[in-house]
Amino acid sequence: MRERLSSDTYIDGILAGDRVVLSRAITVIESRLAEDKQLAQAILNGILPHSGNSLRIGITGIPGVGKSTFIEALGMYLTGINKKVAVLAVDPTSSKSAGSILGDKTRMEELVKSPIAFIRPSATGLSLGGVARNTREAMLLCEAAGYEVILIETVGVGQSEIIVKGMTDFFLLLALPRAGDELQGIKKGIVEMANAVVVNKADGLFAEEAAQAVATFQNALHLAPGDPSGTLVQVLACSALENKGIREVWEVVQDYFKNTVANGFFTQNRAAQQVDWMHELIRQNLNDLFYQNKEVRKLLPNVEAKVGEGKMLPAEAAQILLNMLFKI
Repeated sequence: MRERLSSDTYIDGILAGDRVVLSRAITVIESRLAEDKQLAQAILNGILPHSGNSLRIGITGIPGVGKSTFIEALGMYLTGINKKVAVLAVDPTSSKSAGSILGDKTRMEELVKSPIAFIRPSATGLSLGGVARNTREAMLLCEAAGYEVILIETVGVGQSEIIVKGMTDFFLLLALPRAGDELQGIKKGIVEMANAVVVNKADGLFAEEAAQAVATFQNALHLAPGDPSGTLVQVLACSALENKGIREVWEVVQDYFKNTVANGFFTQNRAAQQVDWMHELIRQNLNDLFYQNKEVRKLLPNVEAKVGEGKMLPAEAAQILLNMLFKI
């Protein structure tokens, strides 16, 4: 086990843009050890004044839509115009083995070579919605390290889209050329949350289908309620594989950023996200407090057995355990 650095060493390294120190700091904030939690808090307090200066972009889409290929193409375009890019890619954790593939670095072979790019795959850790528990904190660390654009990739399942939408400035939905089929499999709410829908793989035999998909999404969004930012949801096609349409995607993001800063929505949205984050941390900490309590852990198997056998109602069981925790 490597020796822990002091909080000041972490802070100085992050502010200097040291990617190794940044990576180690993210490992600290992901740790569940008590001593690491204290160190993580000290690091976050130290870098907080230097965070918040990036454009945070959430990217989602069904498996097979080409999220990693698209993110690499967008990242390469951005580094090409001299913007520092951080990718926080979340890999699903198995509920059985607690293992995770963490393969995003291998899927982004070119971007990982860039000296102004940082790619951090993180396991979800079985957290709700397929988003790593400490993704927000990792984002702050990256911002303090000078990264101007933060790309957050979701695993594209369940609640992940809602959670990522709640921590980013711009939410991008990747779609496949066969939009008619895909619309059936995408929750209506996810489409309505998007600030832009980008039909990927618009190349070769799929070019014509991609154009039809753009029209399909435009028609669907025409019936959706207006975006609270006051901007129109853009729909466009691209080919991440052939690097076509990537510049246009970035122009849409920039236009959104300029418009929402001008009308005040950008600042209001960030403030609301901070408050939501506080409540989420309360829920997480209460959850930890409950399941780490020795008395609760001792009683839990017996209560679970009674509930499973139908001898006790779930609501009654929950109240007994909560009463024990809070000594009511």
